[in-house]
Amino acid sequence: MEYRLDDIDRQLLRLLHMNARASTAHLARQMDLARTTVVARIARLEQEGVIAGYGVRLGTRMEQAAVRAYCGIRVQPKMAPSVMQALNRLVEVEEVSAVSGQYDYMVFLRCESNEKLDALLDRIGMIDGIQQTYTSVVLSRKIDRRSTAPVGMEASSL
Repeated sequence: MEYRLDDIDRQLLRLLHMNARASTAHLARQMDLARTTVVARIARLEQEGVIAGYGVRLGTRMEQAAVRAYCGIRVQPKMAPSVMQALNRLVEVEEVSAVSGQYDYMVFLRCESNEKLDALLDRIGMIDGIQQTYTSVVLSRKIDRRSTAPVGMEASSL
């Protein structure tokens, strides 16, 4: 069953994406809707699986203290399930996406230091079934639509 979002749904999702802890009363004021309408919309979006859950975004201090990297991985044929199991056990692996192109998967990594990233990359390279890896360390984030303010701008300057 395909679910279609209208403009109100999209606006509500955008506001929740910026602050999932916002009260329904606050969301209703921002959207110029009745609070009961917002409550019903959120319930329907959750029921339809459009909203799967709510999470925590790390603050600037934690983001800047971390070493982040994208790692492209090429996997031997028929080895993807065991490679995914091994990657899933590594707490530093935040996301794995199947991608098109020269790599099979793109893995987003977060470590406390360059040394820990280096050791992690060695462990990933040793996983049975991985043919090749290519890693790019994130130097800075230029656009982040998940945060409440554009990167490099304080909320008061908006």
